[in-house]
Amino acid sequence: MSNDTRPPSDDVLKLAAEKARRYVRNVYDRRVSPSEASLAALGELSEAFPSSPCDPCGVIEKLDQIGSEATMATTGGRYFGFVIGGTVPAAIAANWLAAAWNQNAALRVMSPIAAELEERVLRWVCEALELPLDCSGGLVTCATMANFTALVTARQALLARAGWDVAADGMFGAPPIEVVVGAEVHASILKALSLAGFGRKRVTMVEADGQGRLRADKLPRLSERSIVCIQAGNVNTGAFDRAGEICQAARDQGAWVHVDGAFGLWARISRKYDHLTQGIDQADSWATDAHKWPNVGYDSGVVLVRNGEALRASMGIAAAYLEPGLRREPMHHAPESSRRSRGVELWAALKSLGRSGLCALIERTCAHAQQFAEALRKRGFDVLNDVVINQVLVSFGRPEVTREVIRRVQEDGTCWCGGTVWQGKTAMRISVSSWATTETDVECSLEAILRIAGECHAL
Repeated sequence: MSNDTRPPSDDVLKLAAEKARRYVRNVYDRRVSPSEASLAALGELSEAFPSSPCDPCGVIEKLDQIGSEATMATTGGRYFGFVIGGTVPAAIAANWLAAAWNQNAALRVMSPIAAELEERVLRWVCEALELPLDCSGGLVTCATMANFTALVTARQALLARAGWDVAADGMFGAPPIEVVVGAEVHASILKALSLAGFGRKRVTMVEADGQGRLRADKLPRLSERSIVCIQAGNVNTGAFDRAGEICQAARDQGAWVHVDGAFGLWARISRKYDHLTQGIDQADSWATDAHKWPNVGYDSGVVLVRNGEALRASMGIAAAYLEPGLRREPMHHAPESSRRSRGVELWAALKSLGRSGLCALIERTCAHAQQFAEALRKRGFDVLNDVVINQVLVSFGRPEVTREVIRRVQEDGTCWCGGTVWQGKTAMRISVSSWATTETDVECSLEAILRIAGECHAL
C-alpha cells in the first residue's frame, strides 16, 4: 500500500451526498420509528475492530444500509415525541460544509470564520428575542450545558460580591448560596445544579400551579446570594413562569434570575405569543436550544449572560501557548475549549429564515398543536393542559389505557408521541416542533391516534 496521503476522493463525498439527499427526500413517506427488521439489522455492526483499512465508499454504503433505516424520522413532519425540531435545509447544507471545513472554534486564530459567525449569531439571537444587546454568551451543546454555564456564572458573580473568588478558591468554605426553583423545574436544571456543586436536593422548592408555573406569591425572602431559576415553556404544558413579577422581586433583593428557556424562549419572536414572555428580558441569564424550535439540527445550545465579566471569569482558560487576541475569543465563554463550529449551522438557519420565517415556524407549529388538542377534545378525550404554545397533554382514560395507546401509536409508525405523568395523571405528550409538519401530517397522525384509541377502549 502506498504511504502517500491524499484528500478524500470525490467518489466517497458524492456517494455520501447522494445517500443524504435520498434520505431527506424519502423521510416524509417512511414510518417514523424503525421497523423491527431495521432494529435487528443493527446486529450486523457487532464486529471486531477491523485489522486493515476498508474502502471508504464501502463504509458509507454499509452505514447507509444499516443506519438510515434505524433512525427516528425526526427530520420529517410526524415526530411529536420529545421537543425535537427538524432541520431546515440551509442548516443541513451548512453542516456538510462545516464538516468539510473541520474548524476548531476555540480561538479566533484557529478559525476566523467560526469566531466571526459565533459572535454574529449571538447578536442575532439577542435581537430576535429582544434581550439586552450587550449580553455576553456562548454556543454549547444543549440547554443542560447552557443552564450549567449560566449557573456557574451566577455562582461566580454572587460570591465575588461576598469577596470570594470561586474560580481560584473553589467552594470549600465559600459563603452559602440559596437556589430557588419551582416544583415543576426541568431535570436539566437539577442536573446543572448538581454539576455546579449546589446539589439536587439542597434547593428551595416553590409550589407550582396547575400548569406548572412557579407561584410568585410563594417566593421565599431572597438575598444577594440567591439564584432564582424560572421557566420559559414547561416541557409538559408549555406554560411560562411570570417573569416580570419574579424578576422585580429578585431585583429588589439583589438576587440573580436565570431563565431556562430551552424551547419556549423562542415564542418571544412572535407578537402572537410574546405576551407569555413579558418581563423575561429583566433576568440575568438565559439558556435555550437552537436545535429545538429554530430547527438548526444537533447539537446547538445557547447561553446568554448580562454580566459578561462574570462569564469570562468563570469560563476563561489561560496557558502560555494560548495567546488571546484583541477581539472576543469563543473558548472564554463556554465550558468547552476545542469544539466544533456550531455557529455555522446556526448562522445559516437564522439567515435563511429571517425574523418573519422564524416567526411563521413558531406560529405554525403552535397552530398544529391547537389542531391536535381540538380534535382530541372533540372525541371526548381529556386534554390536561392549557395549550398555550406547541405542547399537548392528553389522557385516554385509565393510566393503563393511555399507556397502551402510546405503545400502539409508537408501534404503528404513522407518527411518534411519547408518554409522561403530569401531576399524577398518565398522559400522551404531543410536541409539535418541526418546520416540516403540515396540516396533512397532523390529520393523518390524528387518524392513527384516534383509531388506536378507539381500539383500546373497545377491549
